[in-house]
Amino acid sequence: MGRVDYLAMKTDPVAATELMNSDINELKIAAKRLVRDVTRLGGLGFGTTFLKWLASFAAIYLLVLDRTNWRTNMLTSLLVPYIFFSLPWGLFHLLRGEVGSWIAFVAVVLRLFFPRHFPDWLEMPGSLILLLVVAPSFFEETLKESWVGVLICLLIGCYLLQEHIRSSGGFRNSFTQSHGISNTLGIILLLVYPVWALVIHFI
Repeated sequence: MGRVDYLAMKTDPVAATELMNSDINELKIAAKRLVRDVTRLGGLGFGTTFLKWLASFAAIYLLVLDRTNWRTNMLTSLLVPYIFFSLPWGLFHLLRGEVGSWIAFVAVVLRLFFPRHFPDWLEMPGSLILLLVVAPSFFEETLKESWVGVLICLLIGCYLLQEHIRSSGGFRNSFTQSHGISNTLGIILLLVYPVWALVIHFI
């Protein structure tokens, strides 16, 4: 066997740079997909689920508090769509199914035939159950778990926080009034879940 001569390959530096850039862009896309899939399967996804439960219970707490002893001029009926969009799947499907249908049926019958026995503070929870049961599947399948539903939750939380601070006379006063700390912290918890979910969605 004799000596083998290799032919030197000449490449255009511009083409090589473009090829390297396209490879790096493909690696970036793959890394983003990997991070997104890992966060959905676990890790940061657990934090999102926990914050969703926390935000739902904070909204329910504020709704009950408003109906019982925290009368404000704020539009707290916005807590009903917030709960609809932030309610975790297990609880959402339980209330959207047969259990929710029976609760909605009893609420409507009480409201129609026994209005004196239907207290005012049950109006919003009754509306929530009715909304959960009769909402079209478009809201459940398309908007609830998309970034649009999370954005709606963020807008509702921002509006309620702004109105609460304004009605309290400032951010500092919102913590010093009676029920101020619990109300302000509850409204801040409404903001934590949508902010976190949007950050995770757009990573």
